[in-house]
Amino acid sequence: MKTNYLLPHRFKKVGWLLFIPSAILGLFMLIYDWTPDFLNVNVFGIFIDEVVGTKKYFGIVSNNILNEILGVLVIISGLMIAFSKERMEDELISKIRLQSLVWATYWNYGILILAFLFVYDLSFFWVMIFNMFTVLIFFIIKFNWSLMNLNKALTYEE
Repeated sequence: MKTNYLLPHRFKKVGWLLFIPSAILGLFMLIYDWTPDFLNVNVFGIFIDEVVGTKKYFGIVSNNILNEILGVLVIISGLMIAFSKERMEDELISKIRLQSLVWATYWNYGILILAFLFVYDLSFFWVMIFNMFTVLIFFIIKFNWSLMNLNKALTYEE
């Protein structure tokens, strides 16, 4: 089956090697509010809304870039894991991939609707931060769970 939109299978391993440490370091950084001083740099911003200061479009702002680095790594590695071909990519795998993506999207937005209704203020901000990553994480979990169940069923039939 021709799947032009998927990455080669070797990207999956690279994705896991990047995803696990960046996700762990990101959670560590959030829990302990840890930011290394050497990553405090001046960066270009499109919209700058300082807590105590002015709002402006386009400018330079001092920022610790660890959370940006880790966020980008988690997203890129998650995409590499989620959208790399399997060793045997056929119509059944494509069907499982599509079903997993739909399932992950439903759950992601279901949680977001609940957050809109029941979570407020700064807590809602944290929900939104995690919501950026949950659709990928839900998809990866559901897709791999479905593949594992498929492999068990095939092994059982043999």
